Amino acid sequence: MCRRGYPYGTSDDYACTARHETPSERADRTFAELLPELRVTQTGVQILFAFLLTLAFSPRFPSLDAVQGGTYVTTLLLAVLAAALFTAPAALHRSLFQQRARPLIVRVSSRLAAVGLGVLVLTLAGSVLLVVDVTSGRTEGILAGAGTLLMCVGLWGVLPRLARRPLARVEAALAEEPDIGLSGDARPSGARGGAPRPLRRERCR
Repeated sequence: MCRRGYPYGTSDDYACTARHETPSERADRTFAELLPELRVTQTGVQILFAFLLTLAFSPRFPSLDAVQGGTYVTTLLLAVLAAALFTAPAALHRSLFQQRARPLIVRVSSRLAAVGLGVLVLTLAGSVLLVVDVTSGRTEGILAGAGTLLMCVGLWGVLPRLARRPLARVEAALAEEPDIGLSGDARPSGARGGAPRPLRRERCR
């Protein structure tokens, strides 16, 4: 049921009404949308993890200095952590299967994926730092790792926030319109000489 007290509810409430979804149907749809995202990131983490494992058996690996060896171990552990975070939703879903816990699964899985993306950023930066350090030098490796970190933070963190601003302005404009109901019907205030129509609040079906 959509929330009351705010003309249009939150953005989630408005989407719920517009789609005529029950909370269970909305949780099912959200989980179905989350699964492809997890598959993409899981594949990338698995490839990166396999690459890091093969480095330990390369001929040049014994010649790594202490800094390079520490970078390798740290990056490898970060890759393991990222893989665990991205696969945890599957284990959570299997543990709570058929227990009417889909909304809880969606919330926890979304948070796990967000933390996993943060760990993946560090893993990518560490991998680039290690490879460029070994092939080109310490300074070049630090610059390449820092550039990778900034690029990922910009694309995965800053860009979504910038893209969210127009949506916030649209919601603010909708909230200021006193005569548009949730159904999308617009009627001018005082039309036909009567008092302004009250806002209509519909329940999610």
